Amino acid sequence: MKMILTSLQKKALKIQHDTTRDGRVRDHIKSVIHASNGWSFEEIAEALLIPETIVRQHIKYYIHSYKLKPENGGSISQLSIEQTQQLVKHLAQVTYLHTHQIYSYIKQIYDIVYSVLGLNKWLHKNGFSYKQPKGVLHKFDTEKQEAFIVKYKEVKTSLVQKDVLFFMDAVHSTQATKVSCGWILTGVDKIIKTTGSRTRLNIVGAIRLGHLSDTITAQYKAVNGE
Repeated sequence: MKMILTSLQKKALKIQHDTTRDGRVRDHIKSVIHASNGWSFEEIAEALLIPETIVRQHIKYYIHSYKLKPENGGSISQLSIEQTQQLVKHLAQVTYLHTHQIYSYIKQIYDIVYSVLGLNKWLHKNGFSYKQPKGVLHKFDTEKQEAFIVKYKEVKTSLVQKDVLFFMDAVHSTQATKVSCGWILTGVDKIIKTTGSRTRLNIVGAIRLGHLSDTITAQYKAVNGE
């Protein structure tokens, strides 16, 4: 089974060989490179000390998975170390919702093609996982938070023995039925009664760190920022 690899493909495979710890993967890569150099299956098997049938499987799998052709078709390579670092930096700054968007970016920037499965493995290998971002308040301001911490420490150090430091805030709870999901027969609507009125409660509370059992609360008809 004859196969031809470009110098760029061989270089990418050698980089992958040097960076992986899986001995089976390294044998796979060596089998492919030796085969492209004209080695026979028997010679590769003898050099790697593995059965000839395994060598044949390695070559067949690589040709099938990466769709390499004897001449110039199906050119598929792996990212170099420098390209990998660039892509990791890019993905850390830009969040993509779908794998095919990353696929398109790699093809456009590096002219390299990955399968969906191969790209998913690459993402996991380089420390990425598919998850939701963490939400923060839209008014969140890092500078104001840091300034508050500095002010808090100043106030804390200025306290005398009888002084007590409280943290105070307001909550606006509502009395309403919350409808969530559950396992229900397909095609059947399960009915749940909701509350007739949605009364809103305005509660102001103050706590002292280390003395949460002494929390102070009061209810008001209305609460403003002041």
